[in-house]
Amino acid sequence: MKKIIYLVLAVLTFGLNACYDEKMEWGDPYTHPGAAELPLQLQEKIARYEALTAYTNFKLGVGIDFNLYMSDENYQTIINENFREITPGNELKQSSLMKTDGTLDFSKADPVIDALKARGLTIYGHTLVWHSQQKASYLNSLIAPTIIPGPAGESLLDVTALLDGSFTGWSRNNAAGITVVAGAGLSSSDPAVRMQTTTAGNEWDTQLTSPEFPVFVGHHYEVSFYVKSEDAGQARVSFAGMSNNYPWIDGGALFTTSASWTQIIYTDLEATASAMKVAFDFGKVPGIYYVDINTIRVIDLDAAPVEVNFVENGGFETGDLTNWTAANPGGGITVTAAAKFEGNYGLQGIASASSANEWDLQFQTPEIMLDPAKTYTMSFYIKSDVEGKGRISFPGFDNEWPWINWDGSGAGALFTTNATWQQISFDITPAYKAGANTVKISFDLGKVAGATYFVDNVKVIEKPAAAASSRQKIQRAPIIIEMPWDEKVSIIESVLTKYVTDVASHFAGKVAAWDVVNEPLNDNGTVRTGEEDLKATDVFYWQYYLGQEYAVKAFKWAREADPNAKLFINDYGLESPSGAKVEGLIKYVQYIESQGATVHGIGTQLHLNINWTDTLGIQSMFEKLAATGKLIKVSELDIAIANSSDPESPVSPTAEQYEQQANLYRFVAEMYSKCIPEAQRYGITVWGISDSENEHEYWLKNDAPCLWDAEYARKHAYKGFADGLAGKDVSADFSGELKY
Repeated sequence: MKKIIYLVLAVLTFGLNACYDEKMEWGDPYTHPGAAELPLQLQEKIARYEALTAYTNFKLGVGIDFNLYMSDENYQTIINENFREITPGNELKQSSLMKTDGTLDFSKADPVIDALKARGLTIYGHTLVWHSQQKASYLNSLIAPTIIPGPAGESLLDVTALLDGSFTGWSRNNAAGITVVAGAGLSSSDPAVRMQTTTAGNEWDTQLTSPEFPVFVGHHYEVSFYVKSEDAGQARVSFAGMSNNYPWIDGGALFTTSASWTQIIYTDLEATASAMKVAFDFGKVPGIYYVDINTIRVIDLDAAPVEVNFVENGGFETGDLTNWTAANPGGGITVTAAAKFEGNYGLQGIASASSANEWDLQFQTPEIMLDPAKTYTMSFYIKSDVEGKGRISFPGFDNEWPWINWDGSGAGALFTTNATWQQISFDITPAYKAGANTVKISFDLGKVAGATYFVDNVKVIEKPAAAASSRQKIQRAPIIIEMPWDEKVSIIESVLTKYVTDVASHFAGKVAAWDVVNEPLNDNGTVRTGEEDLKATDVFYWQYYLGQEYAVKAFKWAREADPNAKLFINDYGLESPSGAKVEGLIKYVQYIESQGATVHGIGTQLHLNINWTDTLGIQSMFEKLAATGKLIKVSELDIAIANSSDPESPVSPTAEQYEQQANLYRFVAEMYSKCIPEAQRYGITVWGISDSENEHEYWLKNDAPCLWDAEYARKHAYKGFADGLAGKDVSADFSGELKY
């Protein structure tokens, strides 16, 4: 054997995704040269090696595909002979276990795990908490904003007969295909009209037509609604009583639909009669369509504008502080009829006898989402039993305490109050803090000790821009109200608690160890903060809501659910020459344990490449990990050959490249045994069996990273890895003359 080749690259690239992801189609012919291309003498040596388990006492594992294990005899035989522990590549991730409604389904994983256990193999769970391959659509739906169609009475079209499913006054072509479905609307609590067209025909073959309703000749109208379809579709809306009863939208008579809700708007329709009808024509293209009933709007664009208040419960007419926050109740904050300016209720706030600062009596509106491109007018009515002073602050804005010169005495002055109701009004142009997109409006009335204040009719109204024409549009649906941040955090934590607990409990006694937290760090060694993307389908950052404590909690929940399982934290790129990531992970483990959680071990993925792997970095990493005293596991070992993280076509490795790959496999195994004390060696898991396209439809799909070739023949890498496990060139001890 040649000496181990030390491959050092000044700039180390970490562009590879760290774990299996969803399957993708194999797009190229599979032409990797296999073990048959090796020199015959080397082939003979490799063939004489025993199974890998013969060369080490620590646990050898492999990442596998459950379906392949159950269906491919060669694949199964290699696993049973060479490995003692199985890591499911995908089957224990949230995307596999959780259904779209958030319930868990273990029916696919359980039979395979039982079969593996029956063969004497242990199971390593991968992974309880990760940001990828999550049921993000479901998780995001739990914290999605509330969508309110708009103020009652805004629309001229009465949809009561659709909401109750009676269709009274509405006419239907293909009545059997037009029904009302509860919970199918834009919000999960709202109904939708379901319209099913089975065969292509005329637009009006599946048609829902409204009753006649009065309009004004010469007025201009806008019709809008939200629609989606189970597959790509097309439809239109037609009218009676308008100047153009078949309007052309997007260059054609039909609008398009998809599985996502889309708002359709017909605007500037001029009435030529005193009555109007609206017809939904869905008969042209076969499919199943849904029209959200609560967002069907017909608006008179020439009517007086409707005022929309962005402050929920701004008049306190719920009779309580619904959705408001008593940030500092002082001497007491109540909603009472005695505090009203108009209507039935108002708010009463009392400053305590020791009150001295503005914030000593403080109450706040619900969170409000305002557009930074617009200007708003805030107003409210206020009085007090004695001469009082107050201010308004804006948690969420870059300038939380705007410098409003209320009384002319200088910047930041307070407004004054007395026993007479007065309206205070001023304009707001939103400027949010970094990362914020909502604001709470805070009433800070604690400056005067013992004062009692009465507040009513709190409003934030969009300041109308100069009208572009004689017609002024009305605010239209939907109005979006974000869920308060603390409520989001509470929901996300409860879901994660239940998920970790339920999964770990279900597999207790079957799964010997878990990657409790997977890939928590950035490449610079800091804890990922993640981001919020309510449109994401499979990426969800728990730490965005729970902070770095998410790992502390996950380890505690996992230990409570299964006290006997070994609990690991796992990440990639720990072998980086800078040492920043491995040092960051060690510090994070120390932090997690300082908060009362238990971390048994640390996993290092080691997705390597012969072209840019620094072996000195690997040795340094093992030494640093050993110093923690934790169990250390090489969790996902493979070694790529291509000089690219995603080659466009299958690589054709040379004998020299195969030898480099073998030497690097040997180096990793030797350094693991050399640097990690025996008591800390949990083991090494190789990521995949063979270079077959069946295993690499996505991960390293055009590379040749494994120990067996595409035909399940042992590669040079097999010999290198076995020699590394044994700590010597095993073939040097072979007796008898080689045939070749």
